Amino acid sequence: MYLGLDLGTSELKALLLADDHRIVGVARAPLTVERPQPLWSEQAPQQWWHALEEVMRALGKSHPEELAAVRAIGLSGQMHGATLIDEAGEVLRPAILWNDGRSGAQCEALARAVPGLGEIAGNLAMPGFTAPKLLWVREHEPEVFGRVARVLLPKDWLRFMLSGEAVSEMSDAAGTLWLDVGARDWSDELLAATGLTRAHMPRLVEGSEVSAQLKPELAARWGLRDGVKIAGGAGDNAASAVGMGLVEPGQGFVSLGTSGVVFVSTDRFLPNPAQAMHAFCHALPKRWHQMSVMLSAASAVSWAAKTFRFADEAALLEAAASVPPAQRERCPLFLPYLSGERSPHNNPNAQGVLFGLTHAHGPAEIAYAVVEGVSFGLRDGFDTLRLPEDMPMREMALVGGGARSVWWGQLLADIFGVTLTLYAGSETGGALGAARLAWLADGGSVAEVCTLPPVKQQLVPSIESADVRRTRHARFQSLYKSLRDQFQ
Repeated sequence: MYLGLDLGTSELKALLLADDHRIVGVARAPLTVERPQPLWSEQAPQQWWHALEEVMRALGKSHPEELAAVRAIGLSGQMHGATLIDEAGEVLRPAILWNDGRSGAQCEALARAVPGLGEIAGNLAMPGFTAPKLLWVREHEPEVFGRVARVLLPKDWLRFMLSGEAVSEMSDAAGTLWLDVGARDWSDELLAATGLTRAHMPRLVEGSEVSAQLKPELAARWGLRDGVKIAGGAGDNAASAVGMGLVEPGQGFVSLGTSGVVFVSTDRFLPNPAQAMHAFCHALPKRWHQMSVMLSAASAVSWAAKTFRFADEAALLEAAASVPPAQRERCPLFLPYLSGERSPHNNPNAQGVLFGLTHAHGPAEIAYAVVEGVSFGLRDGFDTLRLPEDMPMREMALVGGGARSVWWGQLLADIFGVTLTLYAGSETGGALGAARLAWLADGGSVAEVCTLPPVKQQLVPSIESADVRRTRHARFQSLYKSLRDQFQ
C-alpha cells in the first residue's frame, strides 16, 4: 500500500493506492488563502499541518488496516511557495504563494542582475516564482530575511515536519528560479543574485527516489509501521502527469484546476522563456516538461458563480451550456486575469474584464463568456508550447476539477482544435501521482507503475462554428492588447 499526499491551494488530499492500481481510500481537508493586501496571497504553514493531521485521522478511522500496510509516502504540492524557517526550524512568516503578485519590481531587478536567467532556469522571472519573493522579503522585511536559515517549498515543508529532513526534488525545485534546470542542480549564480547560498537550500533528489523516513512518533500516532519511506515527490503538475501515466515525450494534459495548465512531457530541456512558457524538470530522471500556466482558471468560474449569485460552479456551467451555439457570438467577452497572468503575457498587473455588455445579456450569457474566456486563455498558453519535429504531440488528457464538466471539456477541445481524452480518476491526479512516486521509490518500475488509466471518453473537436470561435478568440486577444497599458 502507498500513501499520496497532495498539498493544494484550496485543500490537502490524501490517497491510499494498492499495488494493483486500486484507489482504496481518499480523505480531504480544506485550506484557505489570506489576501491581506492587493496582489498578496499567503497561507500559514501550520494550517497545512492541521490539514494533514485531519486527513490522517480520517484515514485511520476509515481504512486502519490499509494505512498500517503503507510502505512509502509520496508528496505532491502547489509550486513556488516561499516557506521560510530559521535555525531552530520555526516558520518566520506566512508562506508567500504561487499566485502572489507583489514582486514585480524584484523580477525586473533579477532579470537585470542575471541576463542569462532564462537559459539557466528555463523561465522568465515572474512574481509567482520563489526567488523574486525572497528579494521582496530582503527589501521589505530585512529582519526576517536575516534570520532565514532554509527556504522550503510547501510540500517540502511538510516533508521537513514528517521526517526532520530538508529535501526537495527536481520538478518543484525547477520552479524556484534557483535551479540550473538542464543540469538538475542548484545554480550558485542565481542563488547569489538573491543573497542566498546552497546552505539555504534543501538537498536534491529525483522525485522517484527515497528522500527520508517518517518519524517513528508520527508512525505510531497514525497507525503506520516503522521505517516508512518518503519519496522525493513532485510539484503538482508533474505529479498529475505521473498519476495519469503521461511521462513519455509528447504526452501531455490540460488541467482545469484553481490555475489552468497546459503540460507536455519531453526527453530534453527545451526552454522558450520569450513567450513566458515554463521549462521544468519532470519527476522522473532524465525527463523534463514544457508548461504554460494561467493564474485563474476554475477559480475564475468560482468567482463568477459567487459574484453573479449562481448556486455553485456546476450551476454556472449549466447556464453557460444553455446558450445556443448560434447566440454565442453575441455574448460578452471575458478576460480572466483576476490574479494577473503568466503565460503568455507575464503581466502581474493584468486584470479581469467583462466587455461588451448590453440589455440583452443575462446570467447565462455572462456565464458563457467567463468559461469561454478561461478557455481562450488556455489556448493562448497552448500556443506557446514548442516541440521539435522528432517529438510529436502524442495525446492530450483533460484533468482537474473542471474536467468533471464534459460540456466544458468539449468547448476546450473545439477551441484548441485537438482531441482531449478523459481518463478514469483524472480528478485525483496529483495525489495519485504522489502515491505512484512512493511506489517507484519502493522499487516499482516505471512501466509497471506509470500506466495510463482506462479511457472514459474522447472529446473530438467540432468544425461547426469554428469561424465564430476564431473570430471571438481574435477579439479576445485584441482586447487584451488594447487594455494592457491601462492595467496599472
